[in-house]
Amino acid sequence: MTFVFINHNVLDNLFYILVSILMFFVLFDNVKKFKNHKNLLLTVSMSLPIVLCMKFPIYIDQYCVHDLRQIPLFIGTLYGGWAAGAALLIISLSTRFAIYGFNSLTLVVYLVLYLATALFSIKFNRMNKKSKLMTSALLIFVLELLTTEIALKMSDYFKVTEAYIFYFIMIPPVAMFFLVYLIEVLMDTIHIRSNIVKIEKMDVVSQLAASISHEVRNPLTVVKGFIELLKTPDLSQNDKERYIQYALKELRTAESIISDYLAFAKPAIEKVEPILIDKEIKNLIEVIKPFANMNAVKVTNQLASGMVLVNTNYFRQCILNLMKNAIEAMENGGELKVLSLTDKNHAIIKISDNGIGMSKEQINRYGEPYYSSKEKGTGLGSMVVLKTVQTMNGKLDIESVPSDGTTIMITLPLYNSDPVYVKEQNDSRVKLKTGYYI
Repeated sequence: MTFVFINHNVLDNLFYILVSILMFFVLFDNVKKFKNHKNLLLTVSMSLPIVLCMKFPIYIDQYCVHDLRQIPLFIGTLYGGWAAGAALLIISLSTRFAIYGFNSLTLVVYLVLYLATALFSIKFNRMNKKSKLMTSALLIFVLELLTTEIALKMSDYFKVTEAYIFYFIMIPPVAMFFLVYLIEVLMDTIHIRSNIVKIEKMDVVSQLAASISHEVRNPLTVVKGFIELLKTPDLSQNDKERYIQYALKELRTAESIISDYLAFAKPAIEKVEPILIDKEIKNLIEVIKPFANMNAVKVTNQLASGMVLVNTNYFRQCILNLMKNAIEAMENGGELKVLSLTDKNHAIIKISDNGIGMSKEQINRYGEPYYSSKEKGTGLGSMVVLKTVQTMNGKLDIESVPSDGTTIMITLPLYNSDPVYVKEQNDSRVKLKTGYYI
């Protein structure tokens, strides 16, 4: 009963699959170009454990040598559909035949696995998490029994031992259950964070809309007053022209405020481009001024020119969030200072206020979701800021003294247009030496 203890080759196979799943989510979440090529990334990620499982198979005894390559084939086909599954099937069979030679039993077994899984994939992707967990484990269990029966009928050399039942009929459904659970949790996490960013952006936009509507109302009130004056009987032509010029000037002011707001609120395009930080920050200061005026906050700036490579809309969202938070921290009014400077390799942006400040605990917990120093805050804004800075390959530092104010410093790499080259490395292959292998 040697199979009572988990064979280290089984753990190796499961490790390859787990690492490949994690690699998929790391690349999908952090590399923008993979967002629109999810199935391609899934195919590449699942092909790696398929190859590795065959190169380092599970040796039980001389009659029982197999691997767990069917698990990444199942995962890729269930989540990627027919196309991804077909690509993984071709990779699986090609690698198997290239390393160990052609085998008709292998061809039949894996065609059955692929076709059954691909047919089920459409229904699978419409299920909730609980149903996916149960049906994926049940499906692989049924298919393992079916392919075992096919192998017994097609080959006189294939034998079903206790070790085979334990490792290749009992373990795959359990492994599939936990791997699907991990995939679903990671997918939910990415989806939730994406929604948080959208919600936070809409929250900022709605607050700015309220403050800008207040700011626009002032020039419109002036315009209304001059229009009323134009109704005055016996008004001279010079006065009429003067009143009209005043009204037009106030309308241009209102138009400028609305234009700034719309420039910020337009949908983000997920691409990076070089921007001048002083120019962008000046525009953002104009956007935030109505909100600052409503809160009796004076905004001052001292901006040095510097170019950084960022997603423009994310950069705007980040800086605007920080300025908005700084204004809200000054409950009785104050001064918001915005400073930018550059050194040889970095651009530094400092946003300072003389508000309520932050304790050491608040600084340490900055960026945690659902933790906020504000009474009605969710902490999602600071989380979005921190994530955005990290995405821009930057660093965020906080200096704060309670009741004295806070300074947040963002350090970003200066734009460098030199290309980066990546060196590829080759891998080696290990041949199977003994045993019957499907």
